[in-house]
Amino acid sequence: MDLAILQDKVRQEQYVYTHHADVERRADALTFAQVEEALLNGEILEQYEDTGRGESCLILGYVEATPIHVVCGWRRTQVAIITVYIPTPPKFVTPRRRGRT
Repeated sequence: MDLAILQDKVRQEQYVYTHHADVERRADALTFAQVEEALLNGEILEQYEDTGRGESCLILGYVEATPIHVVCGWRRTQVAIITVYIPTPPKFVTPRRRGRT
């Protein structure tokens, strides 16, 4: 996925949340604005090939000092936010490095 294209779609509000992403967003008490900010200042950490639902990627962005992970894919011409969460142990040792699960 191309980060610049993804961020342009976010700026144009051409994105949708999956139900799962919205549940996870609320579980970590993240606002829509915080997720958008993380996407706009983020970097791609991992790219995932098409596993039957299209390609996707893991983005790490920050809101102030809070790291936020956003997994994005495509739904037609819109960015699909698949899940969003604050990375914490044991799954992530640091926001950039996976832990043992």
